[in-house]
Amino acid sequence: MSKFVSGRHFLQTPGPTNLPDRVLRAMDRNAINHRGPEFGALGRDIIAKLRGVFQAASATIGVFPASGTGAWEAALANTLVPGDRILISRTGQFSHLWEQMAVRFGLDVASLETDWRRGADPLAIGEVLQQDHEHRIKAVCAVHSETSTSCMTDIVAVRQAMNRTGHPALLMVDAISSLGCADYQHDAWGVDVTIAGSQKGLMVPPGLAFSAISDKALAAARAGGSRRSYWDWEPLVTANSTGFFPYTPAINLLYALNEALDMLAEEGLPTVFARHSRYAQATRLAVSAWGLELQCADPGAYAPGVTAIRTPQGHSADNLRNVILERFNMSLGNGLGRIEDRVFRIGHMGDLGVLSFTGALTGVEMGLRAAGVPHKPGGAQAAMEFLSAADG
Repeated sequence: MSKFVSGRHFLQTPGPTNLPDRVLRAMDRNAINHRGPEFGALGRDIIAKLRGVFQAASATIGVFPASGTGAWEAALANTLVPGDRILISRTGQFSHLWEQMAVRFGLDVASLETDWRRGADPLAIGEVLQQDHEHRIKAVCAVHSETSTSCMTDIVAVRQAMNRTGHPALLMVDAISSLGCADYQHDAWGVDVTIAGSQKGLMVPPGLAFSAISDKALAAARAGGSRRSYWDWEPLVTANSTGFFPYTPAINLLYALNEALDMLAEEGLPTVFARHSRYAQATRLAVSAWGLELQCADPGAYAPGVTAIRTPQGHSADNLRNVILERFNMSLGNGLGRIEDRVFRIGHMGDLGVLSFTGALTGVEMGLRAAGVPHKPGGAQAAMEFLSAADG
């Protein structure tokens, strides 16, 4: 029996996301000399555009051929040495992985536990810092949008808690699944290191990692940090002015990034953020109509780019995803870590129009029925009614 499936595959994972045709076409060209003047102009243009997305006029911008994990490692290696203490909140699988990396670096990790159903608690962070009279904690690490749980952390409140204590720790933020999906202000929020990746809200294939680095973080790197070479931030200072990188850059991915950044500018970041927020709200209305439960239990922490949904007790989320893939040619995100097989995740970030989005919700509703997951009908209809009113 033929396995051929007609129609376009629906990629509704929270990264990688759908690639706009303009981005695909931008990559479809020959490479250029990465030491020539044409590339230097491209590099400078991209750095300037990234500053606008990070809202980081005064930061040093790093672009590495890597996943976001590489930018995590660069942040730790440039600013910290084995034995240094960091504070991190366990808000989901990706904060857990960042913590594991820190342990492998020989760092002393102080962890704040959560139930993976909300963001980090700024008050708890402030209390720990208040007790750190010797300032042993060198960095506070937070995941802005925890992709595994669809819970957001209020970074402004975290910085305010740090400021109230007068603690000098660096603030490092993983914005991998929030940059390009939600308002993010590196400078205004007092973030020292922001980490991001290309494959989510920025609408580019995986393979580029980004860092926005404050003067305070750069000074810490110049004063110490661990041994590093490839991940060293210092050459980025020169790269920001010349447009040339200290390593062979991913030229065709940079073509793609340049086009994607132009698309974000043309739509306008406030409009981009409003679109993501609208789709997220529509998804939650669908979930409510289905009678299912959100993984994120704090309405003030809902993520704009992804919604994690709990399956009823005794029903496999992975089986549901498999049924949806086989029957309806759509990929959904799986549960990770302690919520493996207990949640499925609908990605609604990046290049996504209203018809594709409502089609995705229809596929989920048909999949719930096909997989025998108890639910009420009408979720996709509830989302469509909301979107019709919102668009009007």
